[in-house]
Amino acid sequence: MSGWTGGSFGETGTCVLAPNAGTMTLDGTNTWVLRDPGSSRSVVVDPGPSIAAHLDAIDAVAGDVSVVLLTHHHHDHSEAAREYAERHRCGVRALDPAHRLGGEGLGEGDVVGVGGLEVHVVATPGHTADSLSFVVPQDRAVLTGDTVLGRGTTVVAHPDGQLGAYLSSLQRLHALCGAEGITTVWPGHGPVIDGALGALDGYLAHRQQRLEQVRQAVCDLRERGPVAHDDLPRAVVEVVYADVDPVLWGAAELSVRAQLAYLEDL
Repeated sequence: MSGWTGGSFGETGTCVLAPNAGTMTLDGTNTWVLRDPGSSRSVVVDPGPSIAAHLDAIDAVAGDVSVVLLTHHHHDHSEAAREYAERHRCGVRALDPAHRLGGEGLGEGDVVGVGGLEVHVVATPGHTADSLSFVVPQDRAVLTGDTVLGRGTTVVAHPDGQLGAYLSSLQRLHALCGAEGITTVWPGHGPVIDGALGALDGYLAHRQQRLEQVRQAVCDLRERGPVAHDDLPRAVVEVVYADVDPVLWGAAELSVRAQLAYLEDL
């Protein structure tokens, strides 16, 4: 682990790190509390797991919570959303209707305004179909959920995850950061990234490199003999991810399935 513990960032952001560290969650889920310095009202993004001590830790910095927002539906981000919102008698806004409380949705182009704070919603599908990112112009920051992590790279888990959509989302975030002067990434896991454009450049380059590795692995495997369609993803993982801890191969296989689907569509 990196020693990442969360903290306060910019004028509006406080990260409360959930105690759910693991191979897929890094140091734990980052719950973001956003609040204009002149207001007692806040926005809570991704309350995370249903752990009483974590929800109490959010309360310690959140003050009067006006709304809960979700970057996407994965359990480590959304599990506590309803109970936390009910604690504060507020709504949960998400792209996926199944995770809303109060009926108000959330999608591309929405602006959530609370006490002088503005949060601009950007659709960034790919990691999941319902993935959203949130721009905080006041801090020139973007909350990326699992689309961009503070350390390492994210899983595009086929079939909900789609690599074509994910690459488009990375390119869109890159253009947005350049056009709007966004300098900082506030991720869903791992430490804050101060160089947003550099991080996105790295993500795009990594994906292209992996795609080429997968393409080459498929060619090499087929030259050796027939490979059953259902066996191909694991066979590719064993070649491309040979230097990765096998405990992560299950997640890697989901990403390989997304890569193979993408290559088939080209």
